[in-house]
Amino acid sequence: MPVIPSPGYRGSVFINCPFDAHYRPFFDAVVFAVHDCGFVARCALERNNGGEVRVQKILDIIERCQFGIHDISRTELDRVSRLPRFNMPLELGFFLGAQRFGTGRQREKVCLVLDKARFRFQKFCSDIAGQDPESHGGKPIRAIRIVRDWLQSHATAAVRMPSGSIIGRRYQHFRRQLPKMCQTAKLTPVELTFNDFTFLIAEWLKVNAIEETAW
Repeated sequence: MPVIPSPGYRGSVFINCPFDAHYRPFFDAVVFAVHDCGFVARCALERNNGGEVRVQKILDIIERCQFGIHDISRTELDRVSRLPRFNMPLELGFFLGAQRFGTGRQREKVCLVLDKARFRFQKFCSDIAGQDPESHGGKPIRAIRIVRDWLQSHATAAVRMPSGSIIGRRYQHFRRQLPKMCQTAKLTPVELTFNDFTFLIAEWLKVNAIEETAW
């Protein structure tokens, strides 16, 4: 599978979110929105190296991204362990730490924090109050609109992106065409890796292009 060229620091968006099947509709929608806005999504799933320490891989990707999208909505107790999962708040902390204590371009980092409800975070992570989390309300299309508006606010002045509702419709069109694209690429939809998925998005955008890029 071809590798998508790196857009560099200012075109890269770190995605910090759950990777389970229940969250997958949100993840796919956010990744598509990032690419449709002219950026490139990056996350821990892009590299599968058993010899690499996971936290070091995450820190390396964060270092290479100016932008970060952090969904902290999944902090419920695990049904088996009865313990919460704090991976997402932890990685948000890494990102904010890089912004605060880093040098040079690391100081340019900006992040978007997502949650189910606007002020729910105050009950489990009140120290991020200054980040002003946005609520996606459990709706992937709503998440697309939030991501688009946030990226637009940080893109260069000359870049004009379609509205969030239009990107949402483009995403639905992409989803309808995805099975055929998988068949052509000899891929199985339920077995798509992150790199497979972003490659198919890039291929779809070549045919349904937005001419401008944000970096």
